[in-house]
Amino acid sequence: MQSSAARLGMLAICAVLAAVAACSAEKRPAAPSQPQTPPTGPEDPRISAYENNSYQLSQGGRYFAWYGCSACHAQRGGGGRDLADKKWVYGGEFDQVYRTIAGHGGLTVKPGQSIPPEQLWQLSAYVRSLNQIDPAKRRRQDLDQAGEPQADNWSGPVE
Repeated sequence: MQSSAARLGMLAICAVLAAVAACSAEKRPAAPSQPQTPPTGPEDPRISAYENNSYQLSQGGRYFAWYGCSACHAQRGGGGRDLADKKWVYGGEFDQVYRTIAGHGGLTVKPGQSIPPEQLWQLSAYVRSLNQIDPAKRRRQDLDQAGEPQADNWSGPVE
């Protein structure tokens, strides 16, 4: 019969061996995983990686506020339309929303010239999801974003 110290030692060895066996090298693709080009159409396979991903949608929401989109496209007020109504002027497919944001005509500098493609993907996914967000939650998101730097009042990265 083994002593409890010997059993404890064997359990510790087994735990270490199990942990070592479970470890493996992280596998990442060598190519950039972020889109470098606009969507190729409504069936682009990359779209689902953005529309079905909470992180990508939340990042799109942050950029929506950060780039000042919410100043015009807020739930109430603002000069632009509330985008949650799904009444798309230039088409509601993902690639159409992406092109509309990238070439937004109401701005001095087109977002497609200053916003990286991945952020445009995130913005597009967020804008398409607006009709699914509870209005109270969207108001809460707008309030939460108020403390973050936005468009013209951003002074650059903290050094």
